[in-house]
Amino acid sequence: MTRRGTIVLLAAALVLPLVAFVRLADAEEAKVDTLQQMFARLGSCWKSPVLPPNDPGMQITVSFSFKRNGEILGKPRITYESEYASDDERLIYRTAVAETLQRCTPMPLTDGLGNAVAGRPLRIRFDARRTKST
Repeated sequence: MTRRGTIVLLAAALVLPLVAFVRLADAEEAKVDTLQQMFARLGSCWKSPVLPPNDPGMQITVSFSFKRNGEILGKPRITYESEYASDDERLIYRTAVAETLQRCTPMPLTDGLGNAVAGRPLRIRFDARRTKST
C-alpha cells in the first residue's frame, strides 16, 4: 500500500467514528422533553387538507394516549368536529388527523416525559378554518 493510501485509511478511521458520534448527538437533541415541544411537534406534522376556494375549513379535536416509548396507546378518538361540516369533510379531516399521528409517531420522548405522559389522555385541536379578510 502506498503512503497516500495509508493516510487516506487513517483519516477515514478517525473521521467515521466522529460522524457516528455527531449523528448520535443529533438524535439525542431531537428528543422531546416537554409538553410544549410535544404539542409543537404534533402541530408540525399536521398537513391541512386541500380545500376548495369557498370552503370555510373546520376544527377537529383528537384524544389519544402515548406509551412510554412514544407509540400511541390504544385507538385515537375524535372528540369534536365543527358542527357545520359535511360527512365528506369530516372524513377528509379524520384522515388528515390519522396521517398526522402516523407521521409523528413513535414520538421520540425522553424517559422523563415518557414516564409522565404514559397512559394519560391527551387532546389536540387542529384548526383549519379560514377567515374572510375584510
